[in-house]
Amino acid sequence: MASRKKSSGDSDGTTDGEGGGRSRGRRGLWSGAISFSLIHIPVTLHSAARSGTLDLDLLDKRDFAPVGYQRYNKSTGKVVEWNDVVKGYEYEKGEYVVLTDEDFRRANVEASRTIDIQAFVARDAIAPYYFDTPYYLVPDKGGERVYALLRQALEQSEKLAVATFVLRSRQHLAALMPVEGVITLDTLRYQDEIQPHPDVAAASARKSSGNSQRELDMALKLVDGMTEDFQPGMFKNTYRDDLMKRIEQKIKSGQTHTLTQPEAEATERVATGGGKVVDLMSLLERSLEQRGGGSADTAARASKRKHSAARRRSTSTRQSRRA
Repeated sequence: MASRKKSSGDSDGTTDGEGGGRSRGRRGLWSGAISFSLIHIPVTLHSAARSGTLDLDLLDKRDFAPVGYQRYNKSTGKVVEWNDVVKGYEYEKGEYVVLTDEDFRRANVEASRTIDIQAFVARDAIAPYYFDTPYYLVPDKGGERVYALLRQALEQSEKLAVATFVLRSRQHLAALMPVEGVITLDTLRYQDEIQPHPDVAAASARKSSGNSQRELDMALKLVDGMTEDFQPGMFKNTYRDDLMKRIEQKIKSGQTHTLTQPEAEATERVATGGGKVVDLMSLLERSLEQRGGGSADTAARASKRKHSAARRRSTSTRQSRRA
């Protein structure tokens, strides 16, 4: 097989070692300060995520040799070493302004070194699709006490902070929140980076009008039976393991250069799509029985009793208030 590249990192193109962000010690990806009102908290920024994907090389299918990419000078055609590459902005056709890291810093010295808190909002105020890349914020020397104060304020107020800061020549919107004793920073997408959501509300509303109360009761029963505390350690990237097994199987069977073709049955399934009429009641009943939730009638009766009891408590409360 072709040699695999040892590369992983966050979306900004950085790596942070095997142990994630905190393994790099106090050096971090960025150093500066959290700022709100007159308070400054010196911190360093560390990546909180690492890639779990399998590294695959691109091959030429004619001889299975790895495909390589080179940076080359478009004028001379010669290969350019990475140390000789700089960034530039084309202000006229073929004319560039060269920019270094110092130019990015001088563009706005304060913004490039400050996580500037703009507001505090409720934790559920930001839709999930705005969240992008997670980082850890670690207090730098002399900032531990004020860092702890901000963390406690966020915990007790149940708020998160919305801030702006500059990382690698781009200004980011970010959310700061306390997680397990650490303040985390998640970069956020700007509103104009979010695609309009599909207009499914009207269509689903028309369809939902055909759902019976009995079906809804059973669905609620199924949800209730599957409700538990989130334990991230329980979930593993099993597909990566499955793919490795498939790779090892091809090696063992001597099929390293065999281009596997789709099965006819799988192709037919994709082509025909799903147009079946689904017996929803039957699926709900079987799902409840599979999870030990009892029969459909039992589930419906239990749900009905629960709602009746709730109505009785509500009526009793109103009567006692009148009294």
